[in-house]
Amino acid sequence: MNNESLHILPERRERLRRSLSDEGLGGYLVLHPANRFYLSGFELHDPQCNESAGCLLISRSGEEWLCTDPRYEEAARSLWPEDRLFIYRSNRNEELAAFLSKLNLQPVGFESNVISYELHAALSAASELTPSKGLVEDLRKQKDEQEIELLRRSCALNHEVMAAIEADPRIGETERDLAWALEKMFREQGASELSFTPIVASGPSGARPHHIPGKAPIARDASLLVDMGARLNDYCSDQTRSFWIGESPPSYFQETLDLVQSAQQLAIEAIRPGLELQELYHKVKGYFARFGVEASFTHALGHGIGLETHELPGLGPKSQGVLEAGMVITIEPGLYFPEWGGVRWEHMVLVSEDGGHVL
Repeated sequence: MNNESLHILPERRERLRRSLSDEGLGGYLVLHPANRFYLSGFELHDPQCNESAGCLLISRSGEEWLCTDPRYEEAARSLWPEDRLFIYRSNRNEELAAFLSKLNLQPVGFESNVISYELHAALSAASELTPSKGLVEDLRKQKDEQEIELLRRSCALNHEVMAAIEADPRIGETERDLAWALEKMFREQGASELSFTPIVASGPSGARPHHIPGKAPIARDASLLVDMGARLNDYCSDQTRSFWIGESPPSYFQETLDLVQSAQQLAIEAIRPGLELQELYHKVKGYFARFGVEASFTHALGHGIGLETHELPGLGPKSQGVLEAGMVITIEPGLYFPEWGGVRWEHMVLVSEDGGHVL
């Protein structure tokens, strides 16, 4: 996180504190890496799925601690007051439990969707714990002006790379080769990493929405589906395009592309604050039903995007809640046919007071 962003972090933590008061919590343990980063600027990633770079402990009364191990001690000191650092050195679970017990912040909320059984067992033996999933994610749903600008830049980079692939789809090279070329282009233009592993699907493989690129060649006279994104200045992009590789697309591909793009436009034109989330999905599902292809639309319509590729809100058939100004969402209808492939078309869209604006 750059220095320009650091000034907004205390205000984010204060918003969380207001949520703690509403929930009747004495403190909140933030374990999810993206939530930790959003509130502190410290370590967007954990080393791997069974390791942690640390956590935040936010009290309702105003105190806040960054807890980590010696590998990250110097990085933590550059961000956090030394008297509010807790460095556990040999046994994270036991030492955190003892520290939490000493603070006596009863009850302590925790992110029930990310905590391990072992850590929960250690902490609950020393303190009163209350599962409180989603408090930070709810704050992250609405992006501030700086976040929106960073998402615009990440999206613009994605457009550049996608245009290069459309101009030269590398016919004859493998799906895996093209996926590697995408990653190199993103990194050469400033991305720190990919926001997810690219989906490159030639021909019938495009009927698998999350196809893993393999050794199949990019074929001529076949469809090509590319879904990719990069992380630029900490924020993700996510875009899908479907192309016909060859002189002129057959009617089944062009008609499917027209349907998908029309459905997407229908959804974007409906976007407004206060709209029920699931209504967008059902609007597109109903549109496809008019043409008898609704069974080929097999996934949600989209999702929020920001520090992570998939954030709140979800846009599925049972999603709860409404659109709010400041949300950035993807709109990505798709239709899939095992005999020849599929078409998905994805835009990132800002929800504003006057509707949806494609980034």
